[in-house]
Amino acid sequence: MSMTHDISAPAPLSVQPPALPGLLVPVMAAGAGFSVASLYYAQPMLGAMGASLGASDASIGLVPVLTQLGYAAGIALLAPLGDRFERRRIILVKSLLLGAALLGAGLAGHLPGVLLASLLVGLMATVAQDVLPAAATLAPPEHRGAIVGKVMTGLLLGILLSRVASGVVAEQFGWRVMFIAASGSVVVMGLLLRATLPRFAPTTTLGYGALLRSMGTLWMQLPPLRRAVLAQSLLAIGFSAFWSTLALMLHARFGIGSAGAGAFGIAGAAGALAAPLAGRCADRIGTQRVARLAIVIALLGFASLLLDGMLPPPLQLALLAVSAVIFDFGFQAATVSHQALVYGLQPEARSRLNALLFTGVFVGMAVGGALGAIALAQGGWNAVVLLACLTSMLALWVRR
Repeated sequence: MSMTHDISAPAPLSVQPPALPGLLVPVMAAGAGFSVASLYYAQPMLGAMGASLGASDASIGLVPVLTQLGYAAGIALLAPLGDRFERRRIILVKSLLLGAALLGAGLAGHLPGVLLASLLVGLMATVAQDVLPAAATLAPPEHRGAIVGKVMTGLLLGILLSRVASGVVAEQFGWRVMFIAASGSVVVMGLLLRATLPRFAPTTTLGYGALLRSMGTLWMQLPPLRRAVLAQSLLAIGFSAFWSTLALMLHARFGIGSAGAGAFGIAGAAGALAAPLAGRCADRIGTQRVARLAIVIALLGFASLLLDGMLPPPLQLALLAVSAVIFDFGFQAATVSHQALVYGLQPEARSRLNALLFTGVFVGMAVGGALGAIALAQGGWNAVVLLACLTSMLALWVRR
């Protein structure tokens, strides 16, 4: 069966993509960044949140786990709707619901309320995964990698700088203010995206159940998709294990608080430069070669952290920052190259292909958060680093 048509649907209803207005790519990048940042605001604030709510470290540690699981579930169950319904409407509705969930987290008076709100934040933050296929659809084929890379830069900066912002705001004004401010930001971005994006014609008439079942067919019939998802998911385990345990390690070893932990996001944000670079390279030399090189870079970044025991404390902090730049660069370059690969497999199923890729990634993120906490508790910081190295080596083996 040809891979150039929707394997589970009638002929697509799409029309030729319109040209991209000058401000459209920056708006999409900002929209993706603000929405996905919602997943990470809590990480540097966990200590303050736990103290305020009277929750133990183990209990408050469920916040990032539930957020990542909610995101994975939202990608799997909601993101495919972009192939079936008009994307601008989906983006607006999910942005409004995300704003409501963040507001609920900021106003919740007890841990169960925060946990429920965290799960809903994860589900609705998947608006970022509606923006990415929109960018791929609007981009000319010869520049798809570069444009997706630019939008991914916004998304990745949102991930990394969210920790900086939340650490500072929580220390100065309290963690509730951060959630309330985040609520307003995603509503504003949803309205701006609705006003800026062109209309997208649906590419399938499949019902919801058939749409979800078609994802299984895509998975079985596209081996390059399976390899991309598995490799990126393995990298995500190490990435999440580092970032989800960093604040606890910094507090225990160096006495660094929320603002200091969040500031490490600045170092990681430098790695966001990888996104447009990887996109351009993927357009020129191929996605698989770029992905392999990116995984090697991430592995080197994680492995360099094993040297910290040989250094005095000030240099240990410097090593953490430099390593974060290196492995974030590799992780993000691998993400963009895998996206460019997946989006080219079957254009009329991009929302579903994107859903499969990022479901795997954020399941990996959730697993990494849980395994990182266990590794830190049982074996200390070196156990977290070894976990990240092992999963990166496995990703390289998958991508061989």
